[in-house]
Amino acid sequence: MPITARMSTGDDPQWLDRMYNNRELVPEHPEHFKRWAAESAQAVRSQPRELDVRYGGGPNQHLDIFPAPQPQAPVLVFIHGGYWRSFDKKEHSFVAPPFTREGACVVIPNYTLCPQATIPGIVLQMVQALAWTWRHIARHGGDRDRITVAGHSAGGHLAAMLLDCVWPAYERDLPPDLVKHALSISGLHDLDPIMRTPFLQPALRLTDEQVRLASPALLPPPARGTLAAVCGGAESEEFIRQNELIRRAWGERVVPVCEVLPGLNHFSVLEALAQPGHRLQRIALDLLRG
Repeated sequence: MPITARMSTGDDPQWLDRMYNNRELVPEHPEHFKRWAAESAQAVRSQPRELDVRYGGGPNQHLDIFPAPQPQAPVLVFIHGGYWRSFDKKEHSFVAPPFTREGACVVIPNYTLCPQATIPGIVLQMVQALAWTWRHIARHGGDRDRITVAGHSAGGHLAAMLLDCVWPAYERDLPPDLVKHALSISGLHDLDPIMRTPFLQPALRLTDEQVRLASPALLPPPARGTLAAVCGGAESEEFIRQNELIRRAWGERVVPVCEVLPGLNHFSVLEALAQPGHRLQRIALDLLRG
């Protein structure tokens, strides 16, 4: 475990609240959320989809599938953020159309939110969702041998954890390289400062043991696959540090792409993923086609 992975640039609780409270940092955040909801509703109306498919038996353990136009398509699994305690897949359907137009099959899972679930428990829910996807996505036009996982914020954390999953230890029939590539957008790779951030801890209830088990930067690097890590240039210094941290922890072989995208805040960086021609969308498409 790299000792430097645990080092935050500040321990003051008020400073951590400032660094991680993105709604305070982006006063116009309600406009972003309204846009996501409107564009997601249009995405559901405008293209083939199968909604609320069960992948597990617990609360919110459903996923939405936006089939590929042709069979044997690469699969993009997108995991939403919200600090593991808010948001829903239905507000993120807008991610799907730019990728189905490029020939991909898109899967957007939900998960049980904190405090009803723990963060390690949510990781296991996403493992279950990916195992379901590997077993069933062919009937929706997807190629189970070409799965890429992308996520935003807390979803970026989950995407990195899935790349590092030892799949046969979960179920013997699963291949070691079930997730070929991952994209962490403004991801949270060390949960230690999150545990010490006052506005988050009442819902997350993180413990030292959970931080150790569920921080990608504190775990050995994946034996297979690559991770692309990006964040916005207008994000807090802690999000920029978290982005750089995963490359320091896992190395350039595993994290060949580690970029700060100029001018983007914590919410507009996600919108860039759905913007045709944007650098972030090109990174995602390269992972899907790699």
